Order: sequence, then C-alpha cells, then structure tokens
Amino acid sequence: QVQLVESGGGLVQAGRSLRLSCAASGRFVTTYDMAWYRQAPGKQRELVATITGGGSTNYADSVKGRFTISRDNAKNTLYLQMNSLKSEDTAVYYCNVEIRVTWSSPSTSAYWGQGTQVTVSS
Repeated sequence: QVQLVESGGGLVQAGRSLRLSCAASGRFVTTYDMAWYRQAPGKQRELVATITGGGSTNYADSVKGRFTISRDNAKNTLYLQMNSLKSEDTAVYYCNVEIRVTWSSPSTSAYWGQGTQVTVSS
C-alpha cells in the first residue's frame, strides 16, 4: 500500500555529483523521520544521513560537508545531494521513511526503498 521509489543513481566519475530522490506514494497520512542508508559489497548497511520532520539533519562523518539531505513534505519526497563523490561512496543507497498509515494507527512503521546503485569511478 505504501511504496518508496528511488531514482537518481548511476555511474559517475570521482569528484562529480549525483542527486538521489525517494518518493513515497500510496495510502498514508503523514511522514516523520527520513534517512538514507548505503550498503557496499561485502559490508553491512550503514546510516548516511537523517532528517527529522522538523528539518533537523545529521550525517555520518564520512559524508559531512559533501552530502546534503533534504525533504519536500508537500511532495512526500526525500533527497540526497552528493557532491565531491569518492570511490568509497560506491554502494547501493536505500531510503527509509517513518510513516503513519492512518491517524487511528497506534504506531508508525518504517518503510524501505528498493535501492539505487551509485558507482563512482576513480
């Protein structure tokens, strides 16, 4: 019923930029905290950046100063602007969104996108 569709990944040279998007659709009433994770081959999934419903952000040390997380609540869309990309940023990037399906729901649920591949060539 709730879908998160990611886009914007691809192959890019080191030093260049990419912008990822994650659009939430389906039947729900509101979104709360949102986040980007990534998983490189042979490694565990790691948290890249988070943004609260009020717009407060946090970043992993490895991406601070290079990546910017943002959201458009009117469009139910999450973004990740990635600048000065490095080969070590190569990974599958996943969005994660906390969603309340109905106002009568006792709790929220976390949904995942399908993942989008980012490959940075050196």
